[in-house]
Amino acid sequence: MDLVGLREYQPGDDVRYIDWNVTARMDAPWVRRYAEDRDLTAWFLLDLSPSVDFGTLDSARVKRTVLIDFVTTLARLLTRRGNRVGAILYDTTSQRTIPAGSGRLQVLRLVDELMREPIPTAGPMTDLSPLLEKAGQAFKRRSLVFLISDFICQPGWERPLDSLSRRHEVVAVRLLDPREVRLPDMGPLIMEDAETGEQLYVDTHDRGFRRRFEAAAASREQATAQAFKRAGVDALALSTDDDLVRAIVRMSSLRRRRRR
Repeated sequence: MDLVGLREYQPGDDVRYIDWNVTARMDAPWVRRYAEDRDLTAWFLLDLSPSVDFGTLDSARVKRTVLIDFVTTLARLLTRRGNRVGAILYDTTSQRTIPAGSGRLQVLRLVDELMREPIPTAGPMTDLSPLLEKAGQAFKRRSLVFLISDFICQPGWERPLDSLSRRHEVVAVRLLDPREVRLPDMGPLIMEDAETGEQLYVDTHDRGFRRRFEAAAASREQATAQAFKRAGVDALALSTDDDLVRAIVRMSSLRRRRRR
């Protein structure tokens, strides 16, 4: 990497790049800037399958809303430093690429495309493998990749994720809703699979059923976390009841710790 200059330290900067001589003279932390820092490309791999339209909060905030808010905020933060951002939109049956670009207009384009993306109807269960494989083929230069999904999908995505993380810096952002991990006592009701349309009658008044539901959710969470760990990717859980700013701060803190 070629040194291109210095600038004052900003939260999230890699502490390894602090220039201690300049810091001592200026009485404030300064970091070295390298050519690579000026040309970062970030990609958003977006799972827009039917299951991301689930949400149980009174505010009607569904996982898709959280996804859009997260992409908008992060894209703006990245482009403010001159970086480029792009996205691949995936809805189980089709993929659409928004080429990487920089500046405020690129952020507005991302938001507009996401807001206009039609909500898919029930179909086959999500398979993330094609999305990850396309990214592995399309991204020629090393990039920062955000894989955003609820990971309610068919198995088999772990291998292409591992392959992608060997060439790129990958962050997995897992969307979730509190009712996907714990059910309240609401009595008998009909639950419907958002992706296949399959319906199931359950009695949430049954404590045994609620315990089994929570155990299955915990097992799924553990398996997903282990897959991220094996692939060596950073992971962020983003719930529909989360504060977005705090979640991004958590992600930044995690990445700083891993870099040390």
